[in-house]
Amino acid sequence: MKISPTLRQGSALVGIAGTLLLAGCAAESSSAETTAPSTAPQTTAAGTPAATSTGSSTASGTTYKDGTYTADGSYQTPETVEKISVSITVKSDTVTAVDVTGDPQASETKHYQSQFIGGISAQVVGKKLDDISVSRVSGSSLTSKGFNQALATIRTEAAG
Repeated sequence: MKISPTLRQGSALVGIAGTLLLAGCAAESSSAETTAPSTAPQTTAAGTPAATSTGSSTASGTTYKDGTYTADGSYQTPETVEKISVSITVKSDTVTAVDVTGDPQASETKHYQSQFIGGISAQVVGKKLDDISVSRVSGSSLTSKGFNQALATIRTEAAG
């Protein structure tokens, strides 16, 4: 069977484009990128305030109660749907502590969740709750989707 040179070249280009696309998904980065807050759907877990005291008003007009809030977020990987639990402490609309735990289902997810957990505190502690939306932390971009989902739930709970 003889394959035309044009078909061979087209197949090679498709293969290269696919490789570049996958390489971009797993690119390592030692710093985090943040973007404007998103309105991620709130489909998983409800936040639970551990303590409440006073609240204050942010530039967006939202008032958040001081306390510790916990919510779960999920995200799709090529192999599975993964979940993380996010706990954030808020004081005067500012994040004073963050704790992220995961239960990775795939071995590669364990690596990326570990990188994310190791770098998230530096990206959110000391920032206003409304100013946080993470897109990539230490090379982990998919875990950020679960974090932002949990963050949206936490904002709702803290505003209530």
